[in-house]
Amino acid sequence: MKFATRTLEIAGAWMLGIMWVTPLLYAAWTAFHPADFATHFDLTAPLTLGNFVRAWQAAPFARYFLNTTILVTIILVAQFLLCTPAAFAFARMEFPGRDILFGVVLLQLMVMPDVLLVGNYRTMAQLGLVDTILAIALPYLGSAFGIFLLRQTFRSVPQELDDAARLEGCTLMRRIWRVYVPLARPTYIAYGLVSVSYHWNNFLWPLVITNSVTTRPLTVGLSVFASTDQGIDWSIITAATLMTSAPLLLAFLLFQRQFVQSFMRAGIR
Repeated sequence: MKFATRTLEIAGAWMLGIMWVTPLLYAAWTAFHPADFATHFDLTAPLTLGNFVRAWQAAPFARYFLNTTILVTIILVAQFLLCTPAAFAFARMEFPGRDILFGVVLLQLMVMPDVLLVGNYRTMAQLGLVDTILAIALPYLGSAFGIFLLRQTFRSVPQELDDAARLEGCTLMRRIWRVYVPLARPTYIAYGLVSVSYHWNNFLWPLVITNSVTTRPLTVGLSVFASTDQGIDWSIITAATLMTSAPLLLAFLLFQRQFVQSFMRAGIR
């Protein structure tokens, strides 16, 4: 019975893996071969990099890459700066209504961002920030998931270390920086990878709030590039898709072990 269950689990994992990798393999095949071979496979088909050259020249992908890099950097730095003191307060400090406030923070996890599109757009319009990178980032600077994850990690830090730092005269911020942050490094790595991946691929809110090349991130730029107005050339479209996803794929391949280990260490305790 156990052998049969194990066999089914392995077969299911292989099926899911094949389903996940098939579109990527098709995109890679089409991007590296002429358009004539986009719909049929021929092992003798010639390889080419021309699709990447034409895709790069057909749209301002350099600007899109810059916008996306600035965007994810702003969000990640702000989330670390905002989530760290909030998580510490919920983990170590005593104040009236702490648990109630923490419950309110967790309610954010139950609200889909798409529900807030109209309200967020109205707020950005009132602030005069429509069609700016800052407008894309502002709704995501505070993260309930980040606060929750860091709170769980900070609660696992031995109280003796905090007391020792207090006896040595460390201020509150110094204790956070010298004691809690280093011990929570695996959690920061895991959360940082998730945050960068999510906001690198985020599409709907950037599509709504931006309308110019100078502010569009990669996802919106790629959708405009692949629209029917540009004509459908699957070789060029898949080449552009691989270019936009290459940084995340490369990061995953390079940091796969660290990513898994970070989440294993940062689990709920």
